[in-house]
Amino acid sequence: RGKREEMTVFSEEPVLVARRWEQDGASIIHVVDLDGAFSGEPKNAHLVKRIAEETSLQVQVGGGIRSYEVAEDYLESGVSRVILGTSIVRSPDLVKRITDRFGERVVAGIDAVDGIVAIRGWVEVTGLSAVDLARDLQKSGIRTFVYTDITRDGTLEGPNFEALEEFARSVEGSVIASGGVSSLEDVKRIKEISREKAEGRITGVIIGKALYSSRIDFRKAIELEEEE
Repeated sequence: RGKREEMTVFSEEPVLVARRWEQDGASIIHVVDLDGAFSGEPKNAHLVKRIAEETSLQVQVGGGIRSYEVAEDYLESGVSRVILGTSIVRSPDLVKRITDRFGERVVAGIDAVDGIVAIRGWVEVTGLSAVDLARDLQKSGIRTFVYTDITRDGTLEGPNFEALEEFARSVEGSVIASGGVSSLEDVKRIKEISREKAEGRITGVIIGKALYSSRIDFRKAIELEEEE
């Protein structure tokens, strides 16, 4: 939830953890450089690149990507997609430059509190509406959004389904839901919202703490996805 002093360490070997998920059937992994998010520049890029090099996983990374050079370095080193967060608010020209070069490999990470965008590792709440920001980003070529409700992230309290639905219904492109997912029932409900309320726009769900604390069985989550 953006509070560094409340951080939980699940492993000090991220590459080994990535291999474990690969062995369990993962094809995509979401990686956040938390040190980078707080400092404004990558601090764990070497580990992210190792995951891309040493596994067959598609790696999606965010945290501290606030320059063209950093985005380029990741994307030319085997990383599949980069997530831009603070820069989508502070540097729209930079976002367009990166998107013009790398297209759909660029993802906007929209972190929100009650529908209002937060940046800089979630420590600064702006006055921007998440929906309005997403619509502006679409003009720059962004087609995929990771939508995170900060008040739920890492809490295992369940997603903010209402805010997620409103966001997904209001934007074009693909939405990846993030924050608070604690059970397979949460995943099922997100799939229902996508299908019944959001024209299929919610195309993915990020699950973190619920996996590491064994609240969700990863193989069962994959089976749920493969049902359709």
